[in-house]
Amino acid sequence: MQQPIKPMSDTLLSPFKLGRYTLPNRIVLAPLTRNRAGVGLAPNDLNALYYEQRATAGLLITEASQVSPQGMGYPNTPGIYSAEQVAGWRLVTDTVHAKGGKIFLQLWHVGRISHPDLQPNGEIPVAPSAIAPEGEAATYTGMQPFVTPRALDLSEIPQIIEQYRLGAKNALEAGFDGVEIHAANGYLLDQFLQDNTNHRDDIYGGSLENRARLLMEVTEAVVEVWGSDRVGIRLSPSGTFNSMYDSNRVAIFGYAVKELNRFNLAYLHLVAPRVEGFGTAEGQPELGAEFFRQIYNGTIMTAGGYNLETGNAAIASGSADLVAFGRLYIANPDLVERFATNASLNTPDRNTFYGGDEKGYTDYPSL
Repeated sequence: MQQPIKPMSDTLLSPFKLGRYTLPNRIVLAPLTRNRAGVGLAPNDLNALYYEQRATAGLLITEASQVSPQGMGYPNTPGIYSAEQVAGWRLVTDTVHAKGGKIFLQLWHVGRISHPDLQPNGEIPVAPSAIAPEGEAATYTGMQPFVTPRALDLSEIPQIIEQYRLGAKNALEAGFDGVEIHAANGYLLDQFLQDNTNHRDDIYGGSLENRARLLMEVTEAVVEVWGSDRVGIRLSPSGTFNSMYDSNRVAIFGYAVKELNRFNLAYLHLVAPRVEGFGTAEGQPELGAEFFRQIYNGTIMTAGGYNLETGNAAIASGSADLVAFGRLYIANPDLVERFATNASLNTPDRNTFYGGDEKGYTDYPSL
């Protein structure tokens, strides 16, 4: 059912009904890759503390977590495919729940954005088509040029869907409140959607319906595990990150979002087109929350460079129901309290975003 346009009185600090949950505010911790998973790529006590510190958010979304060893694309990112990882994530969910928070896990397969050094047995990464991205992959031995991926055989695609299903089941076992399917930022599901990375001539390529097919099948599998009201999806309809481009973004993302209406999901999470490195491709219109509000019937979350003023404006205008914060939340674990009192904000240290220890991770001061 179409969400009503919000009255001006609604702000980031207003409560919101998200599926079966009532959130105390509309401030969301965005999914943020921090490259600090422990042994076996399992979360540990340090990761639990990081999420605990931010548990006053209306909703926490974890860093992207690969649904299989094949889905890994960066060093020290957590997985959700082993018993050890499930136990590690249970540390996180128990800690967040003890603070009264709600937390979703983001399900991830990077597709071609990987390297043989990160793959089981040094295998070639997989993708819809054998097209290499520009740039370099982050590996345990430093940056290395991306390789040309191997195109998935049609017979392998059911295995990809099952990887997401297993990740969803494991997230349920780990005590999460829901999951978010990562279909943004040039990773595997996004690679199937867009025609610069998908040159297939089978039922997963060519037409809008075919290119969106894997996203719909993965969504169906995850919803079967969780129920639709505890599943969200993240898209980046204007993003160019990881060498992404489509000849007609309005068509492919408009089609995909209209099709997602039938699932009655918890939310649609959109990366705003103005984010640095994720900007709108030349000659293409900006596809933000305002555009999709006209065609999506459910809750919309927006993310990308928001602050207190612009976040409140997005809520007040009715273009978005929830706003996710990334860099501000890295540096301000008590962001809700700071927004509530209009307090000054800590400045994030970019040098400590990826990898390392507690420095730049759990040592930012609270008020």
